[in-house]
Order: sequence, then C-alpha cells, then structure tokens
Amino acid sequence: MTSELAQVIVMCTVALTTGAVLILRPIALRLGSFLDAKTAATLKGTPEAELTRIREVLSSIDGRLDQIEERQDFAEALLSAADGKLLSAPAPIRAQERN
Repeated sequence: MTSELAQVIVMCTVALTTGAVLILRPIALRLGSFLDAKTAATLKGTPEAELTRIREVLSSIDGRLDQIEERQDFAEALLSAADGKLLSAPAPIRAQERN
C-alpha cells in the first residue's frame, strides 16, 4: 500500500511540475522581456525629459550671461567715467536684444 501511495505522490508531483512549467514559462518569458524593455527605456530617458533638462540648462546659462553683461557694463562705465559719477547713463539692455 505504501509503495502504491508513493508512486501516486511521485506521479502527481511530476504532473503538477510539468503543468506548472508549461503554463508559467511563457508568462515568465513575457514578464522578463517587459522588464528588459522598461529598464532600457528608463536608462535611455524620454525625449520630453531630456528637452526639459536642456531648457533648464539654457535658462541657467542665459541668467549667467545676463549677470556677466551687467558686470561688463558696470566695468565699462567705471573705466569711462571721467568725473565722480560712476554711472552717468543707464546701461544698455542687451538681454532684450537676444530675445
């Protein structure tokens, strides 16, 4: 009786394992390819996020350029001032020329 019971348990285990592999293997393969694609997309970055980052960098550069222009205008006014007034005329607005 125990040998028959052992054979039934072994056969059920083999049948369940085979069935599980046949059913779950395609699901696991699709899940793996989905995760690979998602990881590749995350590492690559979306074009919209990249454009947003580029816009932020360009606006930062524009702000720095405005500061440099203001400093240069001040230095030119300081060097060209013959009398005691440092800024006799308003500095030209170059930022509006660029835009």
